[in-house]
Amino acid sequence: MAMHLVPPEEIRVDLEDLPDALLVVDERGTIRFANRNAAELFGRAPHELQGQSVEVLMPARFRAGHSTHRHKFNARRTARAMGGSRLDLFGQRADGSEFPVAISLKPILWHAQWLTVAAIRDMTSRVESERKLEEALEQARRASVAKSRFLATASHDLRQPLQTLALLTGALRRVVPDHPAATEALGQQDRAIASMSHLMDSLLDICKLESGAVRAERNDFTLNALFEELRQEFASVAASKGLTLEVTACEESACSDVSLVGQILRNLLSNAIKYTRAGKVALRCMRESAASLRIEVLDTGVGIAADDLRCIFDEFFQVCGPHNPMREGYGLGLSIVQRLVTLLDLKLEVQSEFGRGSVFALRVPVGRKPARRARPLGVQSRVNGAAARPAAVLLVEDDAGVRNATRMLLQSEGYAITAVASLADAIEHARQDPPVNLLLSDYHLGNNETGTQVIASVREALGRPLKAVLVTGDTSAAIQRLPADAHTRIASKPVTAEELLGLIRELLTAA
Repeated sequence: MAMHLVPPEEIRVDLEDLPDALLVVDERGTIRFANRNAAELFGRAPHELQGQSVEVLMPARFRAGHSTHRHKFNARRTARAMGGSRLDLFGQRADGSEFPVAISLKPILWHAQWLTVAAIRDMTSRVESERKLEEALEQARRASVAKSRFLATASHDLRQPLQTLALLTGALRRVVPDHPAATEALGQQDRAIASMSHLMDSLLDICKLESGAVRAERNDFTLNALFEELRQEFASVAASKGLTLEVTACEESACSDVSLVGQILRNLLSNAIKYTRAGKVALRCMRESAASLRIEVLDTGVGIAADDLRCIFDEFFQVCGPHNPMREGYGLGLSIVQRLVTLLDLKLEVQSEFGRGSVFALRVPVGRKPARRARPLGVQSRVNGAAARPAAVLLVEDDAGVRNATRMLLQSEGYAITAVASLADAIEHARQDPPVNLLLSDYHLGNNETGTQVIASVREALGRPLKAVLVTGDTSAAIQRLPADAHTRIASKPVTAEELLGLIRELLTAA
C-alpha cells in the first residue's frame, strides 16, 4: 500500500484549526505533519519540519534516550500525557533556546501504519507562575518565622521596662510607707502600669492570632476545674465593685484547647464585670445536645443597643451611652474573643437588652472522657504579712534595670541577694556551695539561655531540689507545656512587687 508523507487535505485542515501545536510522527520518529502552531512554537516553517526526526525539536541531552522511550510507547500504544513543570521536559527552538513543554500522545492507525499525534503546549507561563508562587510561599514562611521571633522578643522586651517600674514602685512603697502623698502617687503609678500591661497583652495577643503563631491543641478537660480557676481569679475583682459572682459547678467535660477556652471566658468575664454597675455576673454551663455544651457568661450590666451588636467585635469599639458614660479599657477583649472562637471553630452567640444586661453563649464540643488536669505552674498567690525569716536568694536576670529593681525590692524585705546575669555565673556561684534558699530567674536570658536551664543546672550543682520562681513575659504555648514542678512557681510579667514577694513567701514557708 502506498504511503503518504502527510495526511489528506481534509485531515490537515482539521489539524490546522486546533489551538494546540500538533505533530504527526511515525514509528521511526519521523515528522509526517506539523501544523502552523507547531511551526511557530519551534521557530520553523511547517515544510522545514516535515520529514525531520522529532529529536531535532528537543535539547541534545534528551536525544540519546528518546529512541528507547519511543520504542516503549510503540510497544504499548496507549494514550498518555507527559512533561509539564514537574517532569522537566523541554523543547528546543531553531535558535537553540529551550522552553518547558507538556505533551499528550495519541496513537492512531492510518493506512495500516501506526502514527502518533503529539499535542504540545508551551509551559513557560505556568512554570514561571509556579516559581513565583513558590517564592511567595517561601517569603510567607520567612515572614511567619520573623513574626514569631518578633512576637517572642516583643513579648519579653516590651515587658521589661514595665517589670522594672512595677518592682521599683514596690521598693519605693517600702521606703516611704507613711507618706500620704507618696502612697497616692505610687497607687496611681500602679494603676498606670496595670493599664499599660493590659493594653500590651491585648495587642500582642491580636498580633499572635493574626500571624498564625497561636496553635490550638484540642484535648478533653473538665469544666469544673476551669470554672474554679476563674472563680478564684475574678471573685475579688467582682467583690471590689460590689457585685456577686455566681459560678455554677459543671461536671461536664469539653473537647477543645483548655488554655484558649479559658482565655475566651476570661475576656468575657472581665467585660461583664467592667460593664456591670450593680447586681451580678454569672458563669454556668449546660448540655445542649449529645455533642454540644453551652457555656454562658451573663450579667446585669449596661447592655448593648441593637445597633451596636454588629460592632462589638471590632477593635477599639466600646459600648457608650447614659449607662456607661466612662470609657474603660481599650475595646480589644471581644476582638480577641472573636479570633479565638474562629481559631477553635466554635460558635459564640450574643443576646443583650440595653440597660438590662447581656448573655454571651459559647458552644463547645462535648469531651469523650474527663481529663485530669495538673495544677498549673502559673498559679500566683498573694500572701499578706511580713516576710519569712531572711533567706538567701540567687537572682538571675540579664536585664540590668530589672535586675537592680528586683535586688532593691528583695533587699528592702530583708533577703540576702546575689544577683548574676547569666547561666554560667549562676552555676559558678552554686559550685561555691553558698547558702541558697531560693532561685529567682528570668525565663529568656541572653545567648538563647532559658530560666529552665538555670534551674536545672543550679539544682544539679547544689545537689538538691532548690525552690525556684521563674519570671517570664513569654505567653506562648512553650510556657504552658513546661512540666509540672512542685518546687517551682511561674510569674507572668509584669509581676507586681506584692505578687512576687507572695510567691517567694509561699515557696519558702512550704514544706
